[in-house]
This record gives sequence, structure tokens and C-alpha cells, in this order.
Amino acid sequence: MKDAQQVAVIQQMVNDLNMPVEIVPCPIVREEDGLALSSRNVYLSAEQRTQALVLSKALRAAQDAADTGAATNAADIRRILREQIASSPLAVIDYAEIQAFPSLEPLADQEEVQGRDDLLIALAVKFGKTRLIDNIRLQKSEVLSHV
Repeated sequence: MKDAQQVAVIQQMVNDLNMPVEIVPCPIVREEDGLALSSRNVYLSAEQRTQALVLSKALRAAQDAADTGAATNAADIRRILREQIASSPLAVIDYAEIQAFPSLEPLADQEEVQGRDDLLIALAVKFGKTRLIDNIRLQKSEVLSHV
């Protein structure tokens, strides 16, 4: 699930083409400190690597807000993500989004996050020249991937 958007596209392709294939998404593998494992991590300087931990913290904050009802709509989730990531001066946000999964349709600002069948909170953030992606799936307040 490291690249959840790619998983959704492959699943849709398999369904559309009636392929006799079962796609088995696996949870994101993380470093002990929460950073998602990626071959790109080796390109981070020590300071960038430290600041990149903001990604899992932002996802965890958004998840907690959705689970507790502190975030009730997509705008709340986006605000939480952006505020958390902004605490890292080296972070440049490419996107911080909440989408329906597997359609990948972005939720409109006022769309409710509570009671949805399946949501994906996804982000892409640059640290220097290195672009990192991370995500978490939410399903009716049941987290499918832990940060």
C-alpha cells in the first residue's frame, strides 16, 4: 500500500479486463521511527531524514482527528495535514489529499469523513530534490494501515 494510488489503478485494470488475478495489497513497511520504507530515503540528508518524520506524524494526526470526530470533513483533514507538514521547514508539499478509495476521487471540502466506506489520506512532499509519498487508509473509523 506504499503507493495506494497505483494499487487502485492496478485493481481497476484487473477488474476491467476480467483478469483471473487476485491483487493482495500489503501494509506499508515502516522504519522504527515511522518513516515509510522507500528506496528514495537514501537521498535524504540527515536533517531532511529527521524532518521527513513529519509525514507519518501528519497522517497520524489526521487519522486521530477523523477517528475522534475532531475532523468532520475533507477540509478539516487537509488543514491538519498542511499544518503538521508546515512545522517542518524543509518540507514542500506536492499534495496532501483525502480521496475516496479505490476511485481516487478527491473529496470536496465540505464532504463528511465520518461513516464513509473507504477513504485514503495521501500525501507527497519534497525534501530537497527527494519526493516522498505516504498514505493511510481509513474505513469507517477502522484503520487498515497503522502509522
